[in-house]
Amino acid sequence: MKNIYVGNLPYQTSEEELRTTFAGYGDVASVKIIMDRVSGQSKGFGFVEMTDDGHAAEAIKNLDGSEVGGRNLRVSEARPREAQPPRENRW
Repeated sequence: MKNIYVGNLPYQTSEEELRTTFAGYGDVASVKIIMDRVSGQSKGFGFVEMTDDGHAAEAIKNLDGSEVGGRNLRVSEARPREAQPPRENRW
């Protein structure tokens, strides 16, 4: 299972559209577009998880730099999340 970072997404891209884009390269396990908590709008990036590492590598190779909705996608293997310190209340 490989997790893929997809950046520079057009803000109107849906998770289903992103799934369809990657499904042409293999089985897509999950898709998540990151949304702003306050506005509910897309932040312009997301993650795609593919079940086969070879298919994921092919998708990364072919989709990085490709144009979607007038924007060139940035596609790469996702880095693991770093542990974040607890946030203080800002009240």
